[in-house]
Amino acid sequence: MKILRTPETAFDQITDFPYTPKYCEVSEGLQMHYIAEGEGPVVLLLHGEPSWAYLYRKMIPGLVAAGLRVIVPDLIGFGKSDKPSEQSDYTYARHIQWTQALLYHLQLKDINIFIQDWGGLIGLRLVTANPDNFASIVAGNTMLPTGTVTPPQAFLDWQKFATTSPKFDVATVLQRATTLDLSIEILAAYNAPFPTEEYKAGARIFPALVPTSENDPESENNKASWGILCQWKKPFLTLFSDQDPITKGGEQVFQKLIPGTKNQDHQMVSGGHFLQEDQGELLAQLMIKFYQKNKIIP
Repeated sequence: MKILRTPETAFDQITDFPYTPKYCEVSEGLQMHYIAEGEGPVVLLLHGEPSWAYLYRKMIPGLVAAGLRVIVPDLIGFGKSDKPSEQSDYTYARHIQWTQALLYHLQLKDINIFIQDWGGLIGLRLVTANPDNFASIVAGNTMLPTGTVTPPQAFLDWQKFATTSPKFDVATVLQRATTLDLSIEILAAYNAPFPTEEYKAGARIFPALVPTSENDPESENNKASWGILCQWKKPFLTLFSDQDPITKGGEQVFQKLIPGTKNQDHQMVSGGHFLQEDQGELLAQLMIKFYQKNKIIP
């Protein structure tokens, strides 16, 4: 496996993400970047595709100020984490294993997880593999597909674009999936992890790893995870946005099937797919209220 690492200098111009980078070896020679801020109950924020930990910069300060320890990793292939150069190096199962290795390294317990996009596909598998290690779940614009339902056309179009488009500009993807106009500096920050096309293998292949049929190698595993989620009684909150054609209606599935969603203050916020970018401060406020209501923090 050929491993690429984005030079730290590529991130030098980013002025609104002042966090000390930390690293963990999650497989032989493969380093995952993460940030760890604050003290208190653990909140794990998992990003999706093709973003990185920078997506959570509007949420981190409020959560830390509320007395929480915030952990934000970059998935392998993204952000400051290492990037295997071949699309074949990436599988759904490997992403789960890599992220689990970080949790093991940090010895995290009683985790309160926030999941969005691929953060949900990975995060919900982590939760159901070890339910006792997680205290609560907040889900925004995500799902755990099993391949039994045909994905919306918007996702199929995105899947095709990611793998076949001659040009794959990450910042443009982020802008098209948000409702705010992103500044030149913010767009540059999203492009920073990918100095050349060679660094984009993980970003390119990620949509194709989503189970879209029952023949997918992870379909049965996701079905098994749903069996556990359908008995999850710990607090579960949905914070979806109103302008995401890919995950529209997903909150209703969670609320119907998962017992822990009962009597929680679910919200539909205004924004696009990357609701952390559109409504980061509001999301942090709603999460804090959720943690207070469920006695995770005072």
